[in-house]
Amino acid sequence: MPFIIVKQDITRMDVDAVVNAANTGLQMGGGVCGAIFRAAGERELQAACGRLSPIKTGEAVITPGFSLPAKYIIHAAGPVYSRWNKAQCRALLRSAYTASLKLAAENGCKSIAFPLISSGIYGYPKDEALETARGAIEDYLLDHDMEIYLAVFDKSSFAVGQALLGGVESYISQHYADRPRFSGRRLLAVEREALQEAAAADLNALAAMPAQAPASREQGLDALMENLDEPFSDALLRLIDKKGKTDVEVYKRANIDRKLFSKIRTGRGYTPKKPTILALAIALELTLDETGALLERAGYALSHASRFDVIVEYFIVSGRYNIFELNEVLFSYDLPLLGS
Repeated sequence: MPFIIVKQDITRMDVDAVVNAANTGLQMGGGVCGAIFRAAGERELQAACGRLSPIKTGEAVITPGFSLPAKYIIHAAGPVYSRWNKAQCRALLRSAYTASLKLAAENGCKSIAFPLISSGIYGYPKDEALETARGAIEDYLLDHDMEIYLAVFDKSSFAVGQALLGGVESYISQHYADRPRFSGRRLLAVEREALQEAAAADLNALAAMPAQAPASREQGLDALMENLDEPFSDALLRLIDKKGKTDVEVYKRANIDRKLFSKIRTGRGYTPKKPTILALAIALELTLDETGALLERAGYALSHASRFDVIVEYFIVSGRYNIFELNEVLFSYDLPLLGS
């Protein structure tokens, strides 16, 4: 199952469990915690929390969702950030995520939504909080199946590392060919004359070409059948074998679910969409040329007129094949994400 970043109010998400960025006393607080309490029903939720408190930093407990769309609320206590003790803070924050995921699995949850734990009043730098969350979730998904969301209410609560963004921005500035809009000005007489002469030359050249006898319908069909390209599924399987990877490794690292991968793998007449193909290219750690060849197999290509394509190209050229990291950058540019 995939990991998806969404710009959404976590209290309105229709998932099996939502995670509350809780304090160790499990008391109603501000920010995400206060919003979850208010949406679930303050009195009922506080009573349920009172029976489970206190908990330690890095731990998590579970309560019913009460008035939320989610069946459960998992209360995870993240650390207050200390720049003098970064390693311990990182370990405790990671523990809050892994404990939440373990609780969700134990209670039969197939989907879960997290906020960016500790990144509010607890002062955890957003880019570091995001990196820790991604690492914990990515490692969990390597061995488990679950649909995991990171719910971001607005861009102020989300930040990608400046070093990475700086590299992306530099690459975009060098390679992104944003085509200017036609100004609509009236052509000068000399420009109109040159265009007319060029058009006339094209017509004359076309008229001088020797006529070709039309092929019969049967001959044309035979020629097409002889030159059929390798099906996309066959090309994908060949690449998986060539790269020495397993099917499970590929679809998990491509951030696509098992059903979609099975459809791609076995459906000889099925061609996935471009973002899915690019996700597979990242999972297979293809070179830029290999990615272009795989895209061409499905009738697509990378274009420097597309900011989305240029960002994906940057990650491939740089050898950065972490799709979750790539999706964080795409999200920061308000672009579609790769995967399911």
